[in-house]
Amino acid sequence: MEHWLIGVFASIDAGLGVKLEVVRDLGIKTIQLHTPHKKKRTPENAAAFKKQLSDYGITITTVFLGFEGESYETIEITAKTVGFVPPSTRSARLTEAFEISDFAKLLDVTAIGSHIGFIPHDRNSSDYKEVVETIRRLCDHLLKNGQTLHLETGQESVDSLLAFINDVQRDNLFINFDPANLILYGIGNPIGALKTVGRYVRGVHCKDALATTGKPGVDWGREVPFGTGQVNAELFLQTLHEIGYHGALTIEREIPEEPQRQKEEIGQAVQLISQLKTKILNI
Repeated sequence: MEHWLIGVFASIDAGLGVKLEVVRDLGIKTIQLHTPHKKKRTPENAAAFKKQLSDYGITITTVFLGFEGESYETIEITAKTVGFVPPSTRSARLTEAFEISDFAKLLDVTAIGSHIGFIPHDRNSSDYKEVVETIRRLCDHLLKNGQTLHLETGQESVDSLLAFINDVQRDNLFINFDPANLILYGIGNPIGALKTVGRYVRGVHCKDALATTGKPGVDWGREVPFGTGQVNAELFLQTLHEIGYHGALTIEREIPEEPQRQKEEIGQAVQLISQLKTKILNI
């Protein structure tokens, strides 16, 4: 695959991603796909979707898990509802993740992305150990399908995330690095974090943000168009180059309620990334 293909977060029927027609109109060739609703995850729909992707000249790099009941309304609600940490939904979500992995295999996708949630801080607690075992089981299922698991950054410090990856002890467990999430969640500096976890990065989001003016870790920061926030787009790409990351640069702009503005700002991000790519890679 070409070095640093530009991508975008997309969806068929759910989530914050743009529609495939927008991807086609912008001339973008790769997507991370937010998993379709359960009723759409059939062999017949997979075959039809693969044909549509082929017609548009689009390749899926990652299928991202998404579950009923998840909410990002506030950081507190995110902690209670997102990923595999909430005990009441953990088992059912693991079963559904197996199903999504199988659907992704039908699409010839070898990477599954996921928000794990707010990992318990006590590594000796039964709750922490149960989350570790859950991710082990997920990684083992993915391995049977020839897939890797990419955990999204943001809800935990990178040091905590690295400790968790070490405890899971699975060779197909990696990171999808979202620099804006570290700012939005009040976790820390994205460039320093990227250098810390660089060896595990297998996917990235080109997303930007401004830190909260309230209490970090309690109040949300604000997402802004890529290149206009505190990530430092050029330094971010330069650091990706330094750590040897060659994969897709996937734009994420989470304003589905404003589709025209979303499309325009993704288009602006494509232009910026193209310019930086030429500058940094000397092409």
